[in-house]
Amino acid sequence: MQALVNKIWYQGHRAKWLLLPLSALFGLISSVRRWAFKLGFKQAQVLDVPVVIVGNITAGGSGKTPTVIYLINLLRQQGYTPGVISRGYGVNIDGVKTVKATDNAADVGDEPAMIVARTQVPMVVGAKRIDAAKQLLSETNVDVIISDDGLQHYALARDIEINIVDGQRRYGNQCLIPAGPLREGLWRLNSIDWVLNNGGVVQGNEVAMSLTPAALKPVKPNSTQHWQPQAAIAMAGIGNPQRFFDSLSLQGFSLAETKAFEDHQAFDENELKQLSKQHPLIMTEKDAVKCRDFAQDNWWYLPVNAKLNTEFDTAFLNRLNQVIKDKQGNLHGVR
Repeated sequence: MQALVNKIWYQGHRAKWLLLPLSALFGLISSVRRWAFKLGFKQAQVLDVPVVIVGNITAGGSGKTPTVIYLINLLRQQGYTPGVISRGYGVNIDGVKTVKATDNAADVGDEPAMIVARTQVPMVVGAKRIDAAKQLLSETNVDVIISDDGLQHYALARDIEINIVDGQRRYGNQCLIPAGPLREGLWRLNSIDWVLNNGGVVQGNEVAMSLTPAALKPVKPNSTQHWQPQAAIAMAGIGNPQRFFDSLSLQGFSLAETKAFEDHQAFDENELKQLSKQHPLIMTEKDAVKCRDFAQDNWWYLPVNAKLNTEFDTAFLNRLNQVIKDKQGNLHGVR
């Protein structure tokens, strides 16, 4: 299914024309919801702390999670105490749930599990992000909230919006879901503070971003194994698996086979064991958090870190400081 979707969205497959009526319906429904907030029929809830949305206007992965981790580290370096909220994609959560470093991806979502395992940041997941944010504020002393995804979740007022675009695939055929990858039209980019271009040639006011790989790490917790150069099998259950496979090849890894899974897919232990019978397995960090409980000694993951320029850091922090001043002024009745 994912292969067919990619052909329709990014390779000009003619099935797009059959799906355009559904895209028109999707656009109508999302437009009605958006205008309900603009016209005041629905009220977005404003928080006392800055809210930073890290999302995209396309479906599928583009580098949001590494960007969230980058912002967590940047904010901490400046003395802030950030917290994170997320939908917890693919997980049925009754209300909201505080994420712990020991939580399984099946209980909180793969991306939240990865973010907390990497950073130990305070994080709450839930279908309603405003509820997740309120619980986060009630449980912790966070002074900045980062929302992992949620550009289209207008019930939560936001102070800064960041859109990540896959620099290779960009916006595909520029059609709305399901005929194309867009959650909202390209017009939405005009109201976003920063568009980060992940791994492509920047266009217009986009900011260049890249993902820098670190050394391979064993998936099995507390393992003392060290990687020895050899042929391996690469697997990925992310939005754009080929990007991961290409990055491994560029780093000089010898790949005997590549295996692409659906994004956020739960893995079958026996299938992965069979896959790694002859060669070690290399996977993404997001996939690794789903395999910790049954990982084998020859399973490895590749951590990546987002890289942005200092101009973005300065502009982002300046904007954040202004948001904080404005909020403090409003709290004290200053207009």
